[in-house]
Amino acid sequence: MKQPLTLTINGESRLMLVEPYYSLLDCLRDEAQLTGAKKGCDEGDCGACTVLMDGKPVTSCLILAHSAHDCDITTIEGLATVDGLSPVQKAFVEHGGLQCGFCIPGLIMSATGFLQANPDPTEEDVRFAIGGNLCRCTGYARVVEAVMAAAQEMREGR
Repeated sequence: MKQPLTLTINGESRLMLVEPYYSLLDCLRDEAQLTGAKKGCDEGDCGACTVLMDGKPVTSCLILAHSAHDCDITTIEGLATVDGLSPVQKAFVEHGGLQCGFCIPGLIMSATGFLQANPDPTEEDVRFAIGGNLCRCTGYARVVEAVMAAAQEMREGR
């Protein structure tokens, strides 16, 4: 039986009816109609479903939606502003850190959460931070370049 759930998603409070067994990913995609987080492995191994929960990257397929009721959830749809793409999104485009796009929202969310906690990373730090995000298309060299460029832009913009 579906139960009411209020989630704060991308700064907006949203009331939904959700089955107790729904994952946060299923809730975001099916109930909130936010399809940026992708259902890849549904086991927490691929990172395609990564969102920020209270600013930290999490695999949303492993979190029950009802357990996120007091948390601030940010999805890829919530990163851009009226002024344009976030620094991480912009860097991924400028550095060619994407191809098919399936894994990219998760990679961007992992990188965003990581850079908020570590604004001056090394390339090794970046590789470790995105280690839970699998990509079969790009390799990781351009992704790492993009994250390093975003880190520099974010430092200069502060």
